[in-house]
Amino acid sequence: MAIHITLDDMLYVRRMTLTELSEKVGITLANLSILKTGKAKGVRFATLDAICVALDCQPGDVLVHRPDADRADDGQAPRSAQA
Repeated sequence: MAIHITLDDMLYVRRMTLTELSEKVGITLANLSILKTGKAKGVRFATLDAICVALDCQPGDVLVHRPDADRADDGQAPRSAQA
């Protein structure tokens, strides 16, 4: 996946634990952990909004686009270029 979660970095900058964020956002620690480790398949805008409010940040501070090395290595064009 080309979208990476940088929640760890924001937690470090804000000197906040995942448990504290969980309490502020109202999301289980398990679900935040799944998001933080990049195992989540998606995130609701309401959840992203709550995280941004709790961390006083922008969505781009916790979501980063990095082209996949796998996609570049397999010789296939990105999906947007495929017909």
